[in-house]
Amino acid sequence: MRHLVIVLGDQLDAESSAFDGFDPAQDALWMAEVFEESTHVLSNQVRTAVFLAAMRHFAADRRAQGWTVHYTPLEVGVPTLAAALRAGITRLQPTGLVLTAPGDWRVLQALRGVAQAHGLPLDLRDDRHFYATVRDFAAHAKGRKQLRMEYFYREMRQRYRVLMDGDQPCGGQWNFDADNRGSFGTDGPPPVPSRVGFPPDAQTREVLNLVARHFPDHPGDLSAFDWPVTRAQALQALERFIAERLPDFGRWQDAMWAGEPWLWHAHLSAALNLKLLNPREVVTAAETAYRTGRVPLASAEGFIRQILGWREYVRGVYWTQMPGYLDRNALGAREPLPAFYWTGNTDMACLRDAIGQTLRLGYAHHIQRLMVTGLYALLLGVDPKQVHAWYLAVYVDAVEWVELPNTLGMSQFADGVDASGRPAPAGAMASKPYVATGQYIARMSNHCGGCRYRPEKRVGDDACPFTTLYWDFLARHEARFARHPRMALQVKNLARLPAAERAAIAARADALRRGSGG
Repeated sequence: MRHLVIVLGDQLDAESSAFDGFDPAQDALWMAEVFEESTHVLSNQVRTAVFLAAMRHFAADRRAQGWTVHYTPLEVGVPTLAAALRAGITRLQPTGLVLTAPGDWRVLQALRGVAQAHGLPLDLRDDRHFYATVRDFAAHAKGRKQLRMEYFYREMRQRYRVLMDGDQPCGGQWNFDADNRGSFGTDGPPPVPSRVGFPPDAQTREVLNLVARHFPDHPGDLSAFDWPVTRAQALQALERFIAERLPDFGRWQDAMWAGEPWLWHAHLSAALNLKLLNPREVVTAAETAYRTGRVPLASAEGFIRQILGWREYVRGVYWTQMPGYLDRNALGAREPLPAFYWTGNTDMACLRDAIGQTLRLGYAHHIQRLMVTGLYALLLGVDPKQVHAWYLAVYVDAVEWVELPNTLGMSQFADGVDASGRPAPAGAMASKPYVATGQYIARMSNHCGGCRYRPEKRVGDDACPFTTLYWDFLARHEARFARHPRMALQVKNLARLPAAERAAIAARADALRRGSGG
């Protein structure tokens, strides 16, 4: 054998750089299902099933093309990718290894170590699934004191001629955030378009049984599993989203409603992160829908910004900041993650809904992640590594390159350190922490109406824990944010509170922490 071409579970792209120069007569694909990838964090059963089902379908497609595929199934019981690759090298005796750059620092180091131990060259290739290379992002970041997505996004729009009319952005502005913050009001959402689902075929049913048997104590409900696990299914999901939900996506992308997990969101991130979809075809489909009059500009731009902006940006942050990024904790947060994050058993209605949905489905949309589960952990002062591990475990679309910066940087504001490792006023990703009282959740959802807590109250048994902890957060970090250009006003509002009320806020916040967060 000439080359053993390593294909990881999030690299299911038939056009992958790993396949450049592939010769079926001399080369073979190597894939492995190992326990570590579902146990180094307590991976949701739905997340594990999505990966394994997609991997098995991809391998079957390659075999149908006449390629040799060496595939280690989970049933073999191999503990780690490194162990599986060592066994494969010993058995197959390739002269070299080929790998498209992984999305996880831990995996890359493990595979490099195996190659070195066996004295084999490892041909590590760019992942051209993405618009930008890591080198592109590093060039953008060079000399900048702060990394801000907005400026990177504008460069990407200009470079790839996306939503541009000549040299100007469509509509005369770069983003339409102000148009994309609607709430449903007291009447609730209008009829939500049905979400496209894919009944499991025989191969996927086999995976579901396998996951249920090997990971029975992991969160997740496999009974209604219907995620896309093939490229054909992913393309159908994209087509349905563009036609049915993208027109109203922008208007309601930040809104929440109890018992409505799917709303107008795309549910395409898992397919994108597995590489079943190419971001270029997703962006092109959205822009074409706008230019043909089927989708308003605000919706198209809001969606495209998530793909061409945030997705590319967080990957650049991850690979230019690792491995030290994982250990950042700029706010000195040390609290344990509340136990109810693994059960959903809390009397806070918004958290009960978002966490229950997450554990059951492996899914929650971005505002539920940022402004409910993430916000509460930030205000409570949870160790960001524990928050990261939870997000990596519970969501079907979680791959570390995208999950870690979004959690550690955007959600928990833990990456605010300067070049010397000292705390800095702003984060590497976000200029300010995303903090708010329970009033934000009241404005964007119907959760508070049926909750025992009152979002407008700071103290008292019926005060919303979000609101109490918001003021406690400002008090604990008052010196840090007193002169912050985007936080100073909030800190000044804190100074207006009577000393007795500030003491009551601190006491109630301590009680919430002693009670495992509510």
